Amino acid sequence: MSKKVLIVGGGIIGICSAYFLKKEGFDVTIVDKSGMNAGASYINAGYLSPGHIIPLASPGVISQGLKWMFDSSSPFYIQPRLNTAFVKWLYAFNKSCTEKNVKNSIKPIIDLSVFSQKLLDQIKSENQMSFHYEKKGLMMLCKSEKHLKKEEEVVKRAVESGLSAKMLSPQDIKLIEPNIKIDTIGAAYFKSDHHTTPGELILELKKFITENGVKCLKNTEIESFDIDRDRIKSVTVSGKSVKFDEYVLSAGTWTSEICKKLGFELLLQAGKGYSINHHKETGLTCPAILVEAKCAVTPMNGFSRFSGTMEISSINNKLRMNRVNAIADSVESFYPSIKISETERNNAGFGFRPISADGLPYIGRTNKLKNVTIATGHGMMGWSMSTGTGKIISEIISDKKTSIDIDRFNPNRKF
Repeated sequence: MSKKVLIVGGGIIGICSAYFLKKEGFDVTIVDKSGMNAGASYINAGYLSPGHIIPLASPGVISQGLKWMFDSSSPFYIQPRLNTAFVKWLYAFNKSCTEKNVKNSIKPIIDLSVFSQKLLDQIKSENQMSFHYEKKGLMMLCKSEKHLKKEEEVVKRAVESGLSAKMLSPQDIKLIEPNIKIDTIGAAYFKSDHHTTPGELILELKKFITENGVKCLKNTEIESFDIDRDRIKSVTVSGKSVKFDEYVLSAGTWTSEICKKLGFELLLQAGKGYSINHHKETGLTCPAILVEAKCAVTPMNGFSRFSGTMEISSINNKLRMNRVNAIADSVESFYPSIKISETERNNAGFGFRPISADGLPYIGRTNKLKNVTIATGHGMMGWSMSTGTGKIISEIISDKKTSIDIDRFNPNRKF
């Protein structure tokens, strides 16, 4: 009889884990407290970006965050608050904002991102899926010499690490985007980066896993865990006790709360991000990051999506219109022909990205409970690393050697 696996969390990481676990022959169930139709997995920029080689925890991030702390419309906003979990995370995050962390993170980030791209290609071709997926690269558009110089340094490091990247002049940018005016002094270009329309991909994956026997318990929460020494023995769901052999915790930001119930700590904070969908024809064909505004621009299937900002705050459903307007205004500044309507701004969505204490995901078994595997903390790279993470989870639970080295993603690491 095949092992029974419960995946807690039905976002893109949980769905990809279910996909690969099912392929390995496991009996898989996903439990999710939402309807598996909302959150960061649905409103993200859709990037698969090996070019995003610098982790969020890097030199200068905290000092910049402190400068912006009292401006809730800033691209990176840390909400000041007295909360033990937040203070512990902030202390560890600050300790991780070093050049050493950046150096040690570049290869693991690239390895997992490139691995994920290859797996997505494989999923699409093997299963004859039709979701939108393009390989047009990604531009990092700059308005200032200071930011252009920083991008040059990233390009140099990316090329040294084996990625295809280069700097672009305004004339070069025009060759890539001939049908729209862009107000910029130059850009970095990462040819290695790809993009998708998230809603299409996640819908096809959900359809595929359910048709192949994965059970999805939507709008359902685990009421309690029954722990026997160093293992989860069973869980109570909808008043019933249910036993599984293995448990995968991939509930995004909420994973830290689950870990607390299980008796151990996982340093994790919610990073709220916003996105606006624009349905008018723009002429956009190549994804771009507006560097000064930390805003992403993605031409998706039938519309354009503008997303961004990082709001490290308590989990709340408050839509901060000043942050939405900051995204919209920055898009209009870089692309003068685009006008984002009040309706589009008011219809903006948001989701919570799980931010680890060093900017790298937590992937692997916890040393606290033998049948628990963690898969969270990907921050802004969850979409980019999703298929690779799912494959690695299936390898861990199958007791196989992982396809890539995951030492830097160890959830038991100290800060």
